[in-house]
Amino acid sequence: MSRVHDALRRAEQSGVLSATKPPVTPERPASPIHTNPIAGPVAGTSIRGILDLVQEIPFNPAPEAHLIDASRPHEAPMEEFRTLRTRLNHLQGLQPIHNIVVTSPSPAEGKSFAAVNLALAESHLTDNLTLLADFDFRRPIVHSMFQIDRSPGITDFLLGKAKLHEVIRKVSGTNLYIMPAGEAVINPLELLNLQEVRTMLDNLPQIFNWVILDSPPLLFAADANLLSTLCQGTVLVVRIGTTTVDSITRAMQSLCENNLLGIVVNGARRGELYSKYTYYHSYYYSKTDEREVKKAEEEEEDE
Repeated sequence: MSRVHDALRRAEQSGVLSATKPPVTPERPASPIHTNPIAGPVAGTSIRGILDLVQEIPFNPAPEAHLIDASRPHEAPMEEFRTLRTRLNHLQGLQPIHNIVVTSPSPAEGKSFAAVNLALAESHLTDNLTLLADFDFRRPIVHSMFQIDRSPGITDFLLGKAKLHEVIRKVSGTNLYIMPAGEAVINPLELLNLQEVRTMLDNLPQIFNWVILDSPPLLFAADANLLSTLCQGTVLVVRIGTTTVDSITRAMQSLCENNLLGIVVNGARRGELYSKYTYYHSYYYSKTDEREVKKAEEEEEDE
């Protein structure tokens, strides 16, 4: 061994060793599982293969959530969200839109109600994989609407406390997947500024046709504004009798990206919806349904 060391030392002193390039080892192509933060925690699994590891949950909405149900396809709310779904799918055919933010100018205007029901309507279509992600880390409600645990969720994944497949739930009998908010964090905006958030939102459309984000209100936190810059579209939800024109104007002006897809008007009177759809779908209703609709109209008139 001493002869080898002496030879190497002499070669280095004479400049032969420094002029000779070291042998190059061919690089093996990096696995996307290790270079992609969205799939990194699941070694040996493709991005789409992650769905095979996702926990499946029953569709068990909270009674006060007012979620649409595929088993009752002719109710008035179902028709409204089908219309919204049709318009968004048409836009998707004109331009690449796969992830959108659903927000509102102020609290209590129905953004979560709209986001959840839109995601449900999309998931009713065949092979239309849809992800509903609760990015309202300040006041998350999606987990309550489906009566599931809040954690593990998005914040747990971003903080490295959970793997991707552990923070996703599949609603049985639908194409809907849910990502709850996760554990509470001290500063949600700092967490949303992580590069991992951008990477995740860029890569999730590789799995899902629609990624729908529920976010905080525009005028009460900067979260929705930041998320709108990371997504391909924004849907603004306003409420009749609550949202002012000034709030709508300021909310639209606050958006950094010019990607507002449209405005959803929430809070229409039940009587207006029922009277319209009772006529159009009268042959679908039983006598009991008709009595309930008539009673609802009378109650609305009394109010």
